Amino acid sequence: MTLKQALSRAREILIADNIEDASLESELLLRHTLNTSRVQLYQDLHCELSSTQEETFWNLIKRRLAHEPTAYIIGHREFYGLDFHVNPSVLIPRPESELLVEKALSLAQSYNMSTVADIGTGCGAIAISLALNLPHAKIYATDISASALEVTLINCQKHRVVNRIHLLQGDMLDPLPEPVDLIVANLPYVKEPEIDAEGFEPTLALSGGADGLKKIHQLCQQVNSRLHPTGYLLLEIGQGQSRAVTALLHNLFPYAKIEVALDLGGIDRVVSLHLPKNQ
Repeated sequence: MTLKQALSRAREILIADNIEDASLESELLLRHTLNTSRVQLYQDLHCELSSTQEETFWNLIKRRLAHEPTAYIIGHREFYGLDFHVNPSVLIPRPESELLVEKALSLAQSYNMSTVADIGTGCGAIAISLALNLPHAKIYATDISASALEVTLINCQKHRVVNRIHLLQGDMLDPLPEPVDLIVANLPYVKEPEIDAEGFEPTLALSGGADGLKKIHQLCQQVNSRLHPTGYLLLEIGQGQSRAVTALLHNLFPYAKIEVALDLGGIDRVVSLHLPKNQ
């Protein structure tokens, strides 16, 4: 079987099982099997797979048909133009979270912010993306999960920012040793009844309680003690949550400036809060 035939057959199988982005996923799994680049793969389309390579590839396809995410199968995921190691200890970075990075970079660069905290860092995709674009900022990255922080460390080493990012284990803002200029948080916001019990991603990184807002509410209660006066808070939220989150923030910070940004799909995705000087 040639690489071209394998790609075509795998795509058909994944489409039949209603797997989204079947062409891309087939390509990623075949590249992982061959340990090759995209350019090299397409240059070698008429080459034959060895029997060992065929067996490996179809075993990967079987894992995907069992709904194991491709990112976990191949062990990495692209985010904000960077490649990150991932495993089932961490949530797989989503493209919509890149808006959080863009907003954070815009604020940090516009106001020359020197300290930033990424709360619930997971694999470290947001913190590392910020560190690479804010070379003079001190970055804190917190997570309640020790196994998640092990993945973060691997990615910090991979992107050579170990000395730029301070990894802290603990819940929400508790581990921060000082107030910061900017808090960025992509917290669990999925409602408990909507979580797939058969899913592969860690429930700890998904569950936002009965209404999806438990963790967001908890963090917002701590903001005053960990955010500098005139500082900013950026929260990623789920679809349909903007009204509840902005109401919560207005209640806690009646004089703060609150805005909502839409993602590329037109969904309210990032809520920003700017504290007044005398909150």
